[in-house]
Amino acid sequence: MSTQNMSRPADTSALRNLILAMNRRFGRQRLRQFVLGAIPFVGLLALWEANTLFGWLPPVLIPPLGDVVGAIGTLQAGCRGLWAVINADQSCQMTNHMIASIARVVLAAAIGLPMGVAFGILAGMNRTVSRLLEPIGLFANSISGIAWIPLAIVWFGIGWKTTLFIMLNTIFWLLFFNAMLGVYVPGAMPSIITGIRMSMGFGWRALIAAEMIGGTSGLGFMIFASAQEFKMEEVVLGVVVIAIIWFATDKMILEPLERWTIHRWGLVWTPR
Repeated sequence: MSTQNMSRPADTSALRNLILAMNRRFGRQRLRQFVLGAIPFVGLLALWEANTLFGWLPPVLIPPLGDVVGAIGTLQAGCRGLWAVINADQSCQMTNHMIASIARVVLAAAIGLPMGVAFGILAGMNRTVSRLLEPIGLFANSISGIAWIPLAIVWFGIGWKTTLFIMLNTIFWLLFFNAMLGVYVPGAMPSIITGIRMSMGFGWRALIAAEMIGGTSGLGFMIFASAQEFKMEEVVLGVVVIAIIWFATDKMILEPLERWTIHRWGLVWTPR
């Protein structure tokens, strides 16, 4: 009895040390990953500022960083706070375009993701059906969503219907194809999660292209309209905002979804 009592503090101490060591280890790994990921961006910002200082490229090609940041104030000039943003006041141009693009992504994802998964699984459950539909899925995925824009404009006109069609066309077929092959192989979950991440990425790009050509609002439309007026600082701002939104979406939603499912369940191998 006394031997057991004496061993418990030692066991508790060992367990505590193990937990602390694991925390330190994973904390260092996250810090190291963050630092390594930040280095290229710091380098790009340094080159950007150096170009402004030494004038290697004219501002019409690479506008100064300060002008790009200042474009936010220009686009939001007269916007009277959060209530004006919520009501999509015309003075809140920047937030209006951001909200328009994000809303289209959410709507297309809400429609395209469930349909792609459901139809893909149903098709993959029957070998005859999957063999029949596999060439169609391959054919549809071989055509870029952007290639449909001229036809979509003829069918739906300029506006949100065209952009929604382009996004749905991209998201549905890519996810449908991945889900169908995942069931057919089998092992649907890795294919579905990977398909979601890929389809949202390609769908976001297709949306921006569709907004440039067939939209009346959104970040793609803002970039196109600003380029027409040679407001290059607004063009660069739009590009940066697009990248930030997608980066945040991937890191805060899609990557955790992948980590909490297929990685957590041990369905894929990840390097340590």
